[in-house]
Amino acid sequence: MKRVVTTVVAIMCVAAMFAAPWSKKAKGKNAAASGYTFGEEVTFHSEKPVTYSISFSDASWYAMQDTWKTEGIFKDIENVTNVHLDITSYDSGDYGQKVNLAINSGKPTYIIPKIYDENQYVSGGGVVAVSDYVQYMPNFLAFVKNYKMEPDLATITQSDGKFYRLPGMHQAALQDYTIMVRDDIFTAAGYNVRELEKNWTWESLHDVLVGVKKYMVSKGMCKESDYIWSDLWCGESGKGQGGNLLKLMGASYNVLSGWAIEGSNGGIKYDYKKKEFYSSSISEDYKKFISVANSFVKDGLLDPETFTQSDDVAHNKFYSGKTVIMSTNRSQMANDIAGVKKILGDKATCYVTAYPSGTNKNLAETSRLECGVMISQRALDELGEKEFIKLMRFVDWMFYSKEAYTLCKWGPEGKTWEWATAANGAKIKKLKAGFKCGGLGLPGADSDVDIRLKWGYAGGNYFYGHSTAESTDAFTPEVQDLYARYAKYKTVAVVDPKAKPTEDEREQLTLWSVPLTDNINAWTLKFVTGQKDINKDWNEYLASCKNLNVEKIVKLTNDIYKRQSK
Repeated sequence: MKRVVTTVVAIMCVAAMFAAPWSKKAKGKNAAASGYTFGEEVTFHSEKPVTYSISFSDASWYAMQDTWKTEGIFKDIENVTNVHLDITSYDSGDYGQKVNLAINSGKPTYIIPKIYDENQYVSGGGVVAVSDYVQYMPNFLAFVKNYKMEPDLATITQSDGKFYRLPGMHQAALQDYTIMVRDDIFTAAGYNVRELEKNWTWESLHDVLVGVKKYMVSKGMCKESDYIWSDLWCGESGKGQGGNLLKLMGASYNVLSGWAIEGSNGGIKYDYKKKEFYSSSISEDYKKFISVANSFVKDGLLDPETFTQSDDVAHNKFYSGKTVIMSTNRSQMANDIAGVKKILGDKATCYVTAYPSGTNKNLAETSRLECGVMISQRALDELGEKEFIKLMRFVDWMFYSKEAYTLCKWGPEGKTWEWATAANGAKIKKLKAGFKCGGLGLPGADSDVDIRLKWGYAGGNYFYGHSTAESTDAFTPEVQDLYARYAKYKTVAVVDPKAKPTEDEREQLTLWSVPLTDNINAWTLKFVTGQKDINKDWNEYLASCKNLNVEKIVKLTNDIYKRQSK
């Protein structure tokens, strides 16, 4: 892991160029507790019952159940804190749009988690500058101090010296998403994935899949017209952008695509050699990336329905053996392996790989920050300063305390999990007999209770980041092995600096970037699926981006950065 640690230090050094004016204020005033208990690693508890409204991103593959409220995670939170959460649930597929509508209508919830990009909300006044209140958040401040997070937080600090999202914070960057293959079929076709993944590229993966499909056709396992790859997190949950797959592939070619293009002002990246920003979406790297992505579809390997279908459809194709490669992540891989075995039996074996490289060997994840929490201005207006500080202390406990992290992730000690001793003598958390959890990658028997499905533990809304020890406390030997291979075969890119626009500049960038990003996403999917020809239509694509102000975005971004660097 030496390479990963070294790179994290480099990220911190680069980010240290940015000032963090909020940190100077965070040490000062501290409101006296009134009517509640709080403190660093101390349980938050309100003397009187209190209700806070909160948004919820409801994922179809583990949809919220009534039992979550009556005997699960939300009831547990209330038992500990005396805080009742009034939940507004939105389907995860359009969560961002629904949150946006609620904020614009003046009726958002008080607490808004699962936010990846807050920039569009900064100028409208709908959300609070949360950095003004971190002095009331001892768990947050302790993490920042212990792991020297100030440079990372500087990357989300706006030109006014404030930040508007409380991010999940990691001690070190961890890659989550990768790909899984049917190892039994790859092996039968003559391919040793464990050897291939050490140096493979997306182009060599293409050639391997050609050979695998040829073998499958020869054995009557599929027809020549069938696709052997039909992916998830690209269609309905990919937000029309190509989601996870194009994010992974794009990062391998120095391009922001898929999920990664959101909030990037049209794929803007920083060139450390030239010391300037540029649009990765009109670069030669983009052309290379999109050519390789298209080759999978053009040669009958990747199903173009990948970019429109629901995740359930992709899962069913893989579980039933119609496809032999699919994206996965550390919380989903146990479910994926179990899903295959349930239908096809133990002879069908899966292997989770370190995904291929492109022009670089970088992991797609570079930041120690992840999605986080916004607090609506409505909360401050309706609660008043004193009660708002109380709300912030609860948020500090819920998202940054070790106690809440364990509760939201594992459930109450003694109910769902217990302490055990590992082979090396270490003290570890272990699910009790009769339980399993897809969200933690901990499989079990069909008759075992999945603590995420029944009670809502280990969901994606309420536990982010934390120390490496905590964020890896559920890692199975298989996942630990994957991260060991990441350390051997992959690198972590240096995080890009941030240009911090004024409110007027941000508004202008948004006006330009929204239609530009929509245009880039539309063209990208057309290139990938073959509706547009990369060579014949390339100049038309470039012209469409220039007509939608990509050059003006690049110039303004560089002007802002030069100004703030003086």
